[in-house]
Amino acid sequence: MNPIARKILITLGFLLIYRVLAYVPVPGVNIDVIKDFFSGHQNDALGLLNMFSGNAVSRMSIIALGVMPYITASIIMELLAATFPKLAELKKDSQGFQKYMQIVKYSTVAISFIQAIGIAIGLTSLTGKAGESAVMIETSTFVILTAFSMMGGTMLLVWIGEQITERGVGNGISLIIFAGIVSRIPSAIVGTLNLVDVGELSIIGLIFILLIIVATISFIIFIELAERRIPISYQKKVLMQNRFKRVMNYIPIKVNLSGVIPPIFASAILMFPLTILSGVSNPILVQIRDLLNPNGYLYHVLLFIFVIFFAYFYASIVFNAKEIAENLKKQGGFIPGIRPGEQTSKFLNEVASRLTFWGALYLGAITVMPWLLVKLIGINFYFGGTAVLIVVQVAIDTMRKIQAELQMQKYDTLSVTGL
Repeated sequence: MNPIARKILITLGFLLIYRVLAYVPVPGVNIDVIKDFFSGHQNDALGLLNMFSGNAVSRMSIIALGVMPYITASIIMELLAATFPKLAELKKDSQGFQKYMQIVKYSTVAISFIQAIGIAIGLTSLTGKAGESAVMIETSTFVILTAFSMMGGTMLLVWIGEQITERGVGNGISLIIFAGIVSRIPSAIVGTLNLVDVGELSIIGLIFILLIIVATISFIIFIELAERRIPISYQKKVLMQNRFKRVMNYIPIKVNLSGVIPPIFASAILMFPLTILSGVSNPILVQIRDLLNPNGYLYHVLLFIFVIFFAYFYASIVFNAKEIAENLKKQGGFIPGIRPGEQTSKFLNEVASRLTFWGALYLGAITVMPWLLVKLIGINFYFGGTAVLIVVQVAIDTMRKIQAELQMQKYDTLSVTGL
């Protein structure tokens, strides 16, 4: 079998396992009560969490927490690595990186366990329309089973993500989130057509929604492919047929250096306290939970701020101007008009900073735009800006990696034939 085809099949196989796990409920839960409860929570924190999990939360699946605990643990470790130099050095070292990832996984276990206990306690006080309880077994037993089953489900997803990254195509964790969001597209289409059928949405409104979706996706693709190319000149690197001329090259700096990470990080940071507070009854905690409602103004203001913060933070991690400048100097390359070394590093930092400013604003605007349209126009969207951004970026990244695999396969074929 073709190697790239095998990798694609492996990826699809693991994603299929992920979707099957979404239908496996935790022991002792009343699914009918949970479904009735989530029917009235489509636009709050639980609805947002349900969207990222591919409806696994509304089924109270063992993977209801998704990979959000892993993402939260990664955020904490990135912040600690930026604060403590020893931890940053541990991350850069090949052997130390394994220890770093072990710490992330242990943190994921702790976070998922705490979140699962909070959800289990909240479910014990949940009742249906007829007064039936959401829990069908003894309370303490249910809390213990839910905590361990959800924690195990999250770690199983992390393992699936690692297998996809190592043996399949694309980033496994990103593809899991991608699959969860995409799995809701058929129901979203049916729901939109039902609104048109009952007269709640006009044909003009439907066309307007489609135009907005197409324009948003096109804009995201345009920005994601946009980059600033810094020309590089190599004096020592010459072509055989023209050895006395300089060979020009370039350093590509993307407008959005941080990729899909800032919206995911920002959503995870805001959803973590909301998940913990989902089952509270204390008036003060309830008020805090209501203030952070994903359908409210404060939530989206904080989301916008967090997206911009993480855009700058993650861009500073993925783009190391000093390291690039040092490598250029070692290879005999330089930017025309800029001195090698410190001046090159300073110049690259300035360019990256300017691009990150616009990239951060773009990420923040895309993230909150659907909510603004709902508030201003009153048209309901099944997917938020974060979801659309994740789907498009992961799709672009996966296609690039498939193309890279095809290119490598072509080179391997040429080397085998002796060309």
